[in-house]
Amino acid sequence: MIISAAPLIYVLIFVAVLVLVEGIYLTVFGKSISLNSRVNRRLDMLEKGGNREQVLDQLRKEMGQHLKSKGIPLYSLLAQKAQKANIAFSPSQLILVMIALSIFAFLGLTVATAASAPLRVGLAIVMGVGAVFVWVNGKAKKRLAMLEEQLPDAVELMVRSLRVGHPFSSAISIVAKEVSDPLGTEMGVIADETAYGRDVGEALKHMAERMDMQDLRFLAVAVTIQQVSGGNLAEILDGLAKVIRARFKLFRRVNAITAEAKWSGMFLSGFPILALIMINVIQPDYYDEVKETSVFIPACLVVAGFLIANIFVMKSLVNIKV
Repeated sequence: MIISAAPLIYVLIFVAVLVLVEGIYLTVFGKSISLNSRVNRRLDMLEKGGNREQVLDQLRKEMGQHLKSKGIPLYSLLAQKAQKANIAFSPSQLILVMIALSIFAFLGLTVATAASAPLRVGLAIVMGVGAVFVWVNGKAKKRLAMLEEQLPDAVELMVRSLRVGHPFSSAISIVAKEVSDPLGTEMGVIADETAYGRDVGEALKHMAERMDMQDLRFLAVAVTIQQVSGGNLAEILDGLAKVIRARFKLFRRVNAITAEAKWSGMFLSGFPILALIMINVIQPDYYDEVKETSVFIPACLVVAGFLIANIFVMKSLVNIKV
C-alpha cells in the first residue's frame, strides 16, 4: 500500500501562501496596522508627523474604498468582508496580491509535485484567491469581535467624561486617545469629522452601517434622539452600556452552550469528505468496480445533496440570534 504525499504538500503550500499574505500586509503597512498594537493606528500616524487632515483623509479613504469597488467582477464577494476588516490594501492592490500569491503557489506546486500543468495552474489560482478570502474573512471576524468587546468600556468612558462636565465631542476624543484599535481609530475618525463640522449622530450612524453592528446602531440612535429631544445623555449612555454588556454576556453564554453542537455539525459535514479523500489516497482503485455502473453518478449526487442539506440544517440549528 502506497500513501501519496500530494494532499499534504497541497495543504502545506496553502498554509505558506496564507502566512505570506499576512507577511506582505505587515511589511507594507508596518506593525501599527495590527490589531494587537497598544497604540491605535490614527495616533501612530499623527505621532509620525502626519497632518490631522491628511490622516483623516487617509483613514476615510481606507474605510470606504472597498464598498466603492463592489462593481468589480468577483470582487463584490470580498468587498463587504474587506470593508468590515478595514483592509488597508486598495482593491487593485488586493487583486495584485491574489495574482502574486497564485504565481507563488504555482512555483511551489511545480517544485514539490509532479502534477500536470493544467492542474497546477488551477490549484495555484484556487490557493491564491482562496488564501486572500480566508485571510480577509479571519481579519473581519477578529476585528468585529474586538469592536463588540471594546464598545461597552468605551461607552462607560463616555459616561464618566460627560458626568465630569465634558461635551460629547470631547468624550469621543477621549475614547479615541485612551482606547486601542480597532475602536480607537474609528472613534478618532468620528472626532475629527465632528471637528470639521459633520454631525456626530450622522457620523456614528455611518459607522454603524459600515460595520453592520447592532450595538453601534443603538449608540447612534441614542445620541441622535438626545440631540433632537434633549435629556441626560450620560444616563442614557449608562443604560446603553449595561444593555450592551448584558447582550455580550448572553452572546458568550449562547456560544458556550452551542459550542458542542457546532463542532458536531462541523465534524458531520467534514468527515465524509475527509473519508473520501483518505480512501482515494490509501486505495485509489477502491471505487473502480462500481464507478462505471449506471447508478454511481446519481448516488453521488444524492450523497452530495444530503451533505449540503446537512450543512444548512446544522447551521440553522445553532444560529441563535441574541
